[in-house]
Amino acid sequence: MIARPTDDLAASFARLGGEDDGQVWSSLWDDLCHQNCVYPDSYLALPYLAAIAAGRAPGAPDEAVSMAGLILSAADDEQTAQYADETAVLLGTARRLLGEAGADTPTFVYLLQALLAFEGERVWSVGRLEGLFTEEYEVDCPACSSTLFVAFGEYGTFASAGDYVTSAPVRTELLPAGSARTELLPAEPAALDALPARLHRLATDAGHEKVAYGLIHLFGRAVCPDCEAVFSVSDRVVERDE
Repeated sequence: MIARPTDDLAASFARLGGEDDGQVWSSLWDDLCHQNCVYPDSYLALPYLAAIAAGRAPGAPDEAVSMAGLILSAADDEQTAQYADETAVLLGTARRLLGEAGADTPTFVYLLQALLAFEGERVWSVGRLEGLFTEEYEVDCPACSSTLFVAFGEYGTFASAGDYVTSAPVRTELLPAGSARTELLPAEPAALDALPARLHRLATDAGHEKVAYGLIHLFGRAVCPDCEAVFSVSDRVVERDE
């Protein structure tokens, strides 16, 4: 990212509040979080984003919360402390927006990630929940290292060792090995650990059943179609990103 003077940043945010807001936000995303990357200068935007979230400046609060969530998901201890006041404002707005969230699944998931980022969570706030609206995760089997797709959408719920749109149907028993798909083993909602249980409850209460359904598969288990190893999906999602 090319560092921009604070005056330029202020001028960019001052363009919000008109008919060209979509383009302004697009430019801000490109300048501050290009391809979802966070740079040292990205943190300079947090006071402006907090003002928008609080209604003290023009702009869309949901956009401000999403951008700030991405930025703060990468914050270290020093940055977290430096922007504690802004984070408190953003957290309050994120909670309110979650309570008002409509039917758009990506928006709801982005808000969940932002909420976690403002609360200091640094594992699932960094984009790892986005598979909940794409309805798949790509992971590696911990036993045989096969690349697998864990899917829980319109094509069904299964682990696939290949292109699951054209692969063989799901097999319902672990034997024999070699089929292209195996069923997933979703977690029981009542058995979820504290964080996924909270996310599941928030999704259910907001009427986002698709997200709730995805969560029990994300925090459930899968069976490798190649070697039949049973593994935690969430563990493999985190492992693959590190």
